[in-house]
Amino acid sequence: MRWDRFFDDLEDQLASEWEAERAALDTEAERLRLSRVALHERLSLLTGRDAAAPVISIELSGDTTLRATVTGIGADWVALQPVEGRPGALVVPFAGIVGIGMPHHDLLRSARPAPPRSALTERMTFGFVLRDLVRRRAGVAVHLTTGRVLTGTIDRAGADHLDLALHDPGTPRHADAIAGHRIVPFSAVAWVRVEGSAPIL
Repeated sequence: MRWDRFFDDLEDQLASEWEAERAALDTEAERLRLSRVALHERLSLLTGRDAAAPVISIELSGDTTLRATVTGIGADWVALQPVEGRPGALVVPFAGIVGIGMPHHDLLRSARPAPPRSALTERMTFGFVLRDLVRRRAGVAVHLTTGRVLTGTIDRAGADHLDLALHDPGTPRHADAIAGHRIVPFSAVAWVRVEGSAPIL
């Protein structure tokens, strides 16, 4: 009888050690997985176009903090819809993001494994989305990393810069309304607000 109890105790001890070792391996595997997670993956799990989309607090270059929902993700940018303030979608290059605040349950949800990205998403760079704004002739407010804001219409978007025709917000791009032109490197852009309510892409 004592031997039975001894073997039962030994079996329980081995099972406990096995469970502890498996938990340690699972924890290490999870740490390894998390070490490979990119910002775009976390933001993609917060994307939504409905009322259930989580509201995040996003800190941007130029000392700006906005409350918004994530509506789209590109290769190196995120599309946001502000929940307060002026209407208009925002396009933010990842380099313009200083920090992101959200409730803890959304933070944990964003760390789950994300579905694989499509090849199209990988090709939709910040320049790609700006070229779409050129095609649409959309009025924009380009917020620079210095805190300055330039308003107008993007005439061209190159590989690493844009050409902006400066004019007052809300006015169409006509030759007599143009106050000047600027070449703006993408590295100087903190974020872009697009006039109107049309979604980005």
